Amino acid sequence: MSKKQEYDALKLSNQVCFPLYACSKELVRQYGPYLKQLGLTYTQYIVMLVLWEQEKVSSRDLADSLHLDYGTLTPVLKRLEQAGYLSRERAANDERLLTITITDKGKKLKDKAVKIPHCIGECMGLSDEEFITLYKLTYKALKNMEENKL
Repeated sequence: MSKKQEYDALKLSNQVCFPLYACSKELVRQYGPYLKQLGLTYTQYIVMLVLWEQEKVSSRDLADSLHLDYGTLTPVLKRLEQAGYLSRERAANDERLLTITITDKGKKLKDKAVKIPHCIGECMGLSDEEFITLYKLTYKALKNMEENKL
């Protein structure tokens, strides 16, 4: 590989990380108006997505599935608990762990959020096939990177 090719590899326009980073930021921004109507932040929303699916989850499993550290997750859970969307209880077998359970109020919020994924999908301007391909490739890359951590 020539020096020019090596230096070309350092151009921002040749980085896969940058469009993924910029797209991620823009995607979260696009959620803003929809989530504002629900009184949620994006991080609160993804916590609720997990709870709508599982209803009860340990704090460790929640943090792992959302790729969040406890320092980020704890205040999010506190705010959602204050809003009445979930309850937190110490696990009987390990005082360090919390069991997070969705409340009836949290379950009802799902009906208000049901159209959000479709609206976000539309703003991306992708065909159904392109959307599915993007989804699969993104998850494949994530899985591969998790398995090959440095």
